[in-house]
Order: sequence, then structure tokens, then C-alpha cells
Amino acid sequence: MQFTPLLIGFMVLSLLLGAGLGAGGYQYYGLSRDFERTQAELASTTDRYNALEQTAAELQTTLESEQAKNGTFASQINSIAGTVGTLDKLAKTDKQLLAKYSKVYFLSEHYVPAELSEIPSEYRYPEEKILQINSKVAPHLNALMKDAKNVDLRVTSAYRSFTSQGALKTSYKVTYGSGANAFSADQGYSEHQLGTTVDFTTVSSKGSLAGFDKTPAYTWLTQHAHEYGFILSYPKGNTYYQYEPWHWRYVGTALASKLHQDKEFFYELDQREIDTYLVSLFDER
Repeated sequence: MQFTPLLIGFMVLSLLLGAGLGAGGYQYYGLSRDFERTQAELASTTDRYNALEQTAAELQTTLESEQAKNGTFASQINSIAGTVGTLDKLAKTDKQLLAKYSKVYFLSEHYVPAELSEIPSEYRYPEEKILQINSKVAPHLNALMKDAKNVDLRVTSAYRSFTSQGALKTSYKVTYGSGANAFSADQGYSEHQLGTTVDFTTVSSKGSLAGFDKTPAYTWLTQHAHEYGFILSYPKGNTYYQYEPWHWRYVGTALASKLHQDKEFFYELDQREIDTYLVSLFDER
């Protein structure tokens, strides 16, 4: 066969095309394999991601559960701490201070307040008379007297020991006979021995107790004494002693405010109810 230049060109072109197609096919095959491998890796990565996401969700649930438990534990711990604090506060509070002593409970001759403080001279009548009060009550009495600075109000009697009360009662009996029982407690039954009670008077009356309920000082006390924790021990109509508008006892602002608001009488309350106020006895107003 004679190969003409045209035939030779065609053959060369065919060879080149065949080689190109073969190379392209091989390249396509390689690319296809790479694509399939990439897809498989992507699917594997997606599965791992989904698994990690599931694990993360489970860990989040566990975390929230533990946080809730911790919150409960914290609340319980705070509650226990609060209870312990309350019990500790009660343990350190003299339970005698809210007892109903007038003709009800008895204070022995050995009872003395844990600590006594002298009432400032500017609040006393006469000023040279040394008067003492329970040290924890002192800030409340001082605040009362300071706020009543525009009122003619003075303290004429405060803490009295068992012996002092006995001597006072004896002197009253000498003067008033059995009638002294209507206004003076026997030793061991006086609120004054607690160191939480004061008798008020005025300078204008020269220290007299008579007619105290007719003074602006008494009116001020009836309106404001509860704000400082003081109550009138023996109001009109009580069955313990005669009406003593000058005789005021510290029972804490919580109890005093309750009695003032409800118009109740301290000695009419059950002792168990009164004792619930022990924990707040010296709280600030």
C-alpha cells in the first residue's frame, strides 16, 4: 500500500487522538476514585461530628443535672447554716429576758444581767443618780432618749438587784402597808431585776411619777416607744399591778411592734408565743 502524505497525516492524528483519549480516561478514572474517597471521608467525618454532638448534648444534660444538684446542696447548706446561726443566737440569748416575771415566774437572788451599762447622765433624773441597764438594751434606750430630745423625758429608775428590790418593797410596806402589793413587786418578781426595764419621769415634775400619763412625754412614748423595742408593762385594766404609765420594759422591736399594732398586752400572750421573739430580741430596728 502506498502511503500518501494525506493518509500518513490522518494516521498520525488518529494516534494522537487515541493517546489523548486514553490519558483523559485514565485521568477521569483517577478523579472519580478521589471523589469517591472524599465522599467516604466526608461521610465518616459527618458521622464522627454527629457522634460528638450527641456526646456534647449528653454532657450538657449531665452538667445541668449536676448544677441543679449543686444548687440544691447549696440551698440545703445555706438552710443548715441559717438554722445553726439561729440556734447559736438563741443559745447566747438570755431566755429570762422575755419571761413573764410579775407574779408568774420567779428570779432567784443570784440572777444578775450578763452585763450592765450606765445610762448617760443627761438622760437621768436626777443626773447624779447612777442608773444601769442591760448593755444590749442600752443602745435602744439611748436611741429612744436621743430621738425624744425635744420632749421632757428622763429615766428615774432602771436595774434593781434582788436585794435592792426587797429593800424598796419593805420601805413601801412601811408607808403603804398591804397596799404596796398593788404597785410594787416582791423581790424575785420585778422586771427591774432583768435590767431591761425603766421608770420614766419628767424634769418639770421634779422626778414625780404621779400624773405622768398626763404629760407630753407619755403621749410620745405611747406613739413611739415600740419603735425602740419598749412596751408599757402595766396598762389600764391589767390584773397584775395598778396602772403604771411610767413603767416600760424592753422586749425587742419585733414583739413591741406586734403588740402596738394588734393592741395586745404582753402578759396576755402565751409564753410559748413570746419565746418565738427571743431570736430577734436585740435586732436593730
